[in-house]
Amino acid sequence: MIQADWRLLLPEGGVDPRAVVALLCGSAVVMLALRWVGQRQIQEKMDQERRTRDLSLERMEKVARQFKQQNPGIQAGHILSLPLVELAEKLKEGSLSPESVLYTYIDRALEVTREVNCVTGFMQGCEEQLREVQRQKERGLLYGVPVSIKDHIGCKGHVSTSGLVQFLGRAEEEDSVIVQVLKRQGAIPFVKTNVPQSMINYDCSNLIFGQTVNPLNHKKSPGGSSGGEGALIAGGGSVLGFGTDVAGSIRLPSSFCGLCGLKPTGNRLSTHGLASPIAGMKSVTGMIGPMARDVDSLALCMRALLCDDMFHLDPTVPPLPFNEEVYSSSVSLRIGYYDGDGYFQPSPSMRRAVQETKKLLQEAGHTLVPFTPPRIDYVVDELFTRGLFSDGAANLLDKFKGDIVDPTLKSQINCYRLPILVKKILALILKPVYPRIARDLNALCGVGSAKNLWKHHVAVAAYRTEFIAKWRKLELDVMLCPALGPAFNKGYPGKLFAASSYTNLYNVLNFPAGVVPVSAVTEADEEELKNYKGHYGDPWDKRLREAVEGAVGLPVAVQCVALPWQEELCLRFMKEVEALARERKRNVGPDDDDDDTNDLNL
Repeated sequence: MIQADWRLLLPEGGVDPRAVVALLCGSAVVMLALRWVGQRQIQEKMDQERRTRDLSLERMEKVARQFKQQNPGIQAGHILSLPLVELAEKLKEGSLSPESVLYTYIDRALEVTREVNCVTGFMQGCEEQLREVQRQKERGLLYGVPVSIKDHIGCKGHVSTSGLVQFLGRAEEEDSVIVQVLKRQGAIPFVKTNVPQSMINYDCSNLIFGQTVNPLNHKKSPGGSSGGEGALIAGGGSVLGFGTDVAGSIRLPSSFCGLCGLKPTGNRLSTHGLASPIAGMKSVTGMIGPMARDVDSLALCMRALLCDDMFHLDPTVPPLPFNEEVYSSSVSLRIGYYDGDGYFQPSPSMRRAVQETKKLLQEAGHTLVPFTPPRIDYVVDELFTRGLFSDGAANLLDKFKGDIVDPTLKSQINCYRLPILVKKILALILKPVYPRIARDLNALCGVGSAKNLWKHHVAVAAYRTEFIAKWRKLELDVMLCPALGPAFNKGYPGKLFAASSYTNLYNVLNFPAGVVPVSAVTEADEEELKNYKGHYGDPWDKRLREAVEGAVGLPVAVQCVALPWQEELCLRFMKEVEALARERKRNVGPDDDDDDTNDLNL
């Protein structure tokens, strides 16, 4: 075999191979150096934001300590135990001072965040707001009430991070409309709370502020994306908070943490002034809403917000004041119900919660009618997933440029980053074995064109019409159905985004929906969970069983739904469910309680 000297093939004065090797090595070194510099810059931005947060927590500690020293007789335990409605009454009549309430909650919020890492910043302007409130001649419905605010809801002087490095360093120049209205009603926003990175996840972790854990069980997630709110309120560090919801982000943390939460109809409350990594997405309706310990708190909040100030500050919000007559009505209801949606098999405790609540409602004189959501696979895959990621997740992925992906989100982001052709090929391969996962992968490819986006919007409207027609045919007033739960083990929400089917249906439909805790996980539920197979027997079913394991004693909630613009009816139904669950608790002694609701403060 003849061996040629390849150097003879080079033209005279050709490239020296050693130079090529050196150039390649040099380029690699430069690329690694640039990457290192980029990582250092990212790290420095995150470190700076953490230092800002730490300084604000030190300020919280200082003002709380000073107040306690100057007012040693304050009964903090009494203040913290008061439901919002009673607290607001005592503040308005003057039997409690706004100072005592604010600094008591500042102190308690600090204790809670040290335990579960839920507060991302102290609003030092709350002390000025306290003085402003005391100067107001007319006392609003939320006079002197401390309020916690989800990270991405705009507050003047504070960064709406969304858990992303790209959003750092941009302090808001003015309050969002919702915060302005709260202040005009006498409320005192005092802390901002943690979210998962990008908020397209229902865990609660980002690399800027870290992982928030569930105050009821630190091995569990508090849910998300309003997870910081859920953890703070459940831990007793806030009496009223605000979250947002595009797939269940108010209802899931409320379910996981044993709270009441309301997702109103889109635009019943103003969303002006909120940061978003998916701004411009219109196929699925996101919304802002309240979270609290009981339904009356949510009603008081809505009563306060649905006012002339809201309608004036944001003229796009329909001027519909709170309908007191509907909320206070005692007329019996015709209630549709289902205990499983056919997409994800509910956990044993989820199904039991609906069945027990159904029985209580029947015994109270309401009419219960079986209901099956039409074409749920189509809704979740084609309307929700393809709609939420109609751009193939391009806008979302842009927000991760120059960032490091949080471990709880990696499986999601890695999937979104796959080229569309690869997603389609994988979907084709997986279809015979894992059809549900294959459909999801295919849906993540997006709609492909503006023409297809218009068609998608038409499909959403057509499904809404179909759903309402079925609702009307059965002459329903409201709907009872499961809320995803109990609380997932940390790390699992990012691997089970599609399990939000129970909540995301009502974002597609744009119906008001709320969550009410009604029970707690029992030993029997945990035992039954061992036999959980799911509808498909695919990896997602296995993960869901693993996600909810080890939850004995944790809260289990149901979801209450009404037709668009009927928030008052939704709240009235939630109030009925809450009252019946509490009555059952009172009537069942600790020794006879077969569902362990004695572990819940119902």
